[in-house]
Amino acid sequence: MALRGAIFLRPQPHPPPLPSPSPYARRFRRSLVVVVAAAAASRRRRPQNADGEFFVDHRCIDCDTCRWMAPEVFARVDGKSAVTKQPSSEDEMIKALQALLSCPTNSIHNERPTKKILEVHKMFPLPIDETVLPGVYHCGYHSEKSYGATSYLITHPEGNILVDCPRYKEKLVRNIEMLGGARYMFLTHKDDVGDHEKWSKRLKCERILHSGDVEASTADVEMKLHGEGPWSIGNDFELVHTPGHTKGSVCLYYKPLKVLFTGDHLAKSEESDDLVIFPIYNRHSVSLQLDSVKKLINLNFEWILPGHGRRIRFKDNQEKNSALEACLDKQLLYA
Repeated sequence: MALRGAIFLRPQPHPPPLPSPSPYARRFRRSLVVVVAAAAASRRRRPQNADGEFFVDHRCIDCDTCRWMAPEVFARVDGKSAVTKQPSSEDEMIKALQALLSCPTNSIHNERPTKKILEVHKMFPLPIDETVLPGVYHCGYHSEKSYGATSYLITHPEGNILVDCPRYKEKLVRNIEMLGGARYMFLTHKDDVGDHEKWSKRLKCERILHSGDVEASTADVEMKLHGEGPWSIGNDFELVHTPGHTKGSVCLYYKPLKVLFTGDHLAKSEESDDLVIFPIYNRHSVSLQLDSVKKLINLNFEWILPGHGRRIRFKDNQEKNSALEACLDKQLLYA
């Protein structure tokens, strides 16, 4: 008797075996495993760190940012930064978190995440000295693209100025917009342009760069400086051509506040109050850079705010000139 409603299934053939990976595929997989393992290892705690929740990992590029932002917590040990003392006060904790957010390689970690980090995000850009330098801020969020260079914001009635370029971070963008955004982005030289395109598009600001430092990535900057200057932005700002570190290095001189934004032209040493020009990082001409340092003797400023290196304040123009002359004398000994 035939079965009604029965379903007969045909036997299915076994799927063919998967092909063996090619030698190239095997090598690629092994390489990928090595890369992933190396990346994980680079994020591990450096053994030079003090015990505790804050630490620096192996990706540190020795840019010095954390060491000048939170010197009570961070120091150089064996060629890179490390936590040499855990924060022991509210002020030290805040500074350590500010350094954590500013680290260009995200090499600083806190093993016990804290809600305080949300408050610290809101602090940027940081006023440098609200009494003596009103309206001058440290942007924070240093960029690995510029090897951790410091960038600044100047708020001004005729239009705010972004000096060099921080890492593009939405929280920082919004905070700067709350301060009025920026009319200009002044780029001191070609090394520290960072995320300039993203910033200029968002803030709709005009970028300024010397033509001697224009490269493919900055070919579309709105304002290219030509010749030896000086140039002006309104009545309060003078742009001073200081070639040497690069062909097109330019300093921004904020005359009313007696501040010079130097990029990588000149800074205070990490080890002392001496001024330094970092000749080993020179990309154009050391002798020309020294000639440019001499130019600064004729300018009346009391603050140096650099891209790399430490900031410094002099008690008066005479002390500044003495420091410049000492820098020139010392450098000539090694020339």
